[in-house]
Amino acid sequence: MDITQELQKYDVSRETIEKLRAFVSLLQEWNTKMNLVSKNSLTEVWLRHILDSLQLIQYIPANTELLLDIGSGAGFPAVVLAIVMQEKMPNAKWILVESITKKTVYLNDVSAKLGLKNVQIENIRVENLKLRNINVVTARAVAALDVLCGYASSMSGKNTKCLFLKGKTYQEELQKAREKWLFDCITHQNIYSDDGVLLEISKLRKRK
Repeated sequence: MDITQELQKYDVSRETIEKLRAFVSLLQEWNTKMNLVSKNSLTEVWLRHILDSLQLIQYIPANTELLLDIGSGAGFPAVVLAIVMQEKMPNAKWILVESITKKTVYLNDVSAKLGLKNVQIENIRVENLKLRNINVVTARAVAALDVLCGYASSMSGKNTKCLFLKGKTYQEELQKAREKWLFDCITHQNIYSDDGVLLEISKLRKRK
């Protein structure tokens, strides 16, 4: 796969591509200090992490103002999307929630060095975050779907959209989540992973 050609499908500028490259360099540097992503996945970092995250951009409404990423960890998908949206959607703001302090040190370093003024990093457990009416909630490799729904529901308004990247057990996770939660769900095939999907969830509310 030609990565540059693939990135151009998302209509990103040369400056944005350079910023994504700088992010990859920072990820590689920090990954020698702490386990952010597996060493094996770093050999295919553009496919398995950057493009995997970037595909969410097409499902984010143009009028989005406030986005929340649960368990931001290595910065996927939020940092990738924040880099691209800084140019495309300058009024949108990201809140990255990460409970592990050393990972927030990494995220703050990345944010500062890349000049991500649209990013706010919170070193807190997501269940302790007091926010309402988030426009978009994202998560990748954080928790089971029923748990993510619990986190997202307290911050959701009637038009909130959740974008959750999931693996091959997603059907079982959907079934379990529907025991506790009511929601509309569109399942999109992950463009960059045969086993993966993107769950686009809306109208999330607890079963009575």
